[in-house]
Amino acid sequence: MLDAPMSPNTHISSDDTHGGFPPGHAAVQQTPISSGRLKLVGLGVGGLLLVVIVLGASSRLAAHKDLTAINTESAIPTVVVVHPKSSISSSLSLPGRLQAWADAPVYARTNGYLHRWYADIGDHVKAGQVLADIETPDVDQQLVAATAALATADAQRSLASTTSERWDRLVKVHAVSQQEADQNRGALAARQAEENEARANVSRLQTLTDFKHIVAPFDGVVTSRSTDIGALIVAGDARATPLFSVADNSRLRLYVSVPQNYAAAIKPGVTAQFTVPDRPGQTFTADVVRLAGAVNAQSGAMLIQLLFDNKDGLLKPGAYAQVNFNIPQAKTATAGTTVRIPASALLFRKEGTAVAVVDHNGQVAIRPVQIAQDLGAELAIGAGLSDQDTVIDSPSDAIATGDHVKPAHAAGKAPNA
Repeated sequence: MLDAPMSPNTHISSDDTHGGFPPGHAAVQQTPISSGRLKLVGLGVGGLLLVVIVLGASSRLAAHKDLTAINTESAIPTVVVVHPKSSISSSLSLPGRLQAWADAPVYARTNGYLHRWYADIGDHVKAGQVLADIETPDVDQQLVAATAALATADAQRSLASTTSERWDRLVKVHAVSQQEADQNRGALAARQAEENEARANVSRLQTLTDFKHIVAPFDGVVTSRSTDIGALIVAGDARATPLFSVADNSRLRLYVSVPQNYAAAIKPGVTAQFTVPDRPGQTFTADVVRLAGAVNAQSGAMLIQLLFDNKDGLLKPGAYAQVNFNIPQAKTATAGTTVRIPASALLFRKEGTAVAVVDHNGQVAIRPVQIAQDLGAELAIGAGLSDQDTVIDSPSDAIATGDHVKPAHAAGKAPNA
């Protein structure tokens, strides 16, 4: 027979316990729990779970917002900006080359052997000073022969003159015919021509003999010597090397090729400053004296000549020079004085040349501009910009109006530099 189930309020006595459990085991007392209390516990646990879920969702939402903000911030590019510069003049720097005021290679004009030289490189010489002597045995012998031929021609002319005079007297008394007198007069003219030819040959050989002495053409410095004692001298050879070179360094010509954009601004009397590598820290002044007056079709530049007084001998011909001109800034009727920006700030669009400007909110606007002058590293802008604008330097080709950027000024430059 099965026992009836116990109700929740049934208490088990100690005797029953001992009767229902093996000896030696303690009895477990059951405490009754109400259903209301269980509900409260369940609600508390559910509320705690809900709080945890809400806090987790809020934290995840905040992290997502922060990540979105960071991504949005990082998507805005940082650009280098500059401010247009306004000035009344601009500097144009161009390479140049110094040349001697006069530079002459000295060749031999007669054949022979170098007997002796008297000047070497670096020596200062005067005009007409003997630089070297040449032995000319062939020319000397030719001169002796030519002198003898001249004496013969002179004697023959003298005899022909006497004969012609005699026949002229005889024809007056009708002792000889007029034809014979004319023939003797013609013979005299021929002998006179032969004498003139012989005399010219003697003069030519005497001139060649004078060329035995190599002399300086003007005051200057010997810049080269390419011969030595005993060297064979051959005159009139197009491949011959000059025996000496003499340069007048008291004044120097400075040649500069000026781009066509600035050709109109360079005029005689304009002063330029230049430097040379062998005189670091020193600046020299030269004056524009001549203009080529034409633009070279290959280079697109005009050659100009400046003059430098080198009486102290500080500079050497052939040296490289960096020449700086102060070019007056161009003005336009619409924009007045131009402003300058780096050439790297220019954009080339199908609408024309433009620049990217940034407002105080970091928003980009593409603005068309007009170039007044190309200054090499800089551009003079005649219209479209003012010195109050902020221009992006080296902008991306894809930049467009409405883009947002973070401006950053170039290192080492003030915002208004």
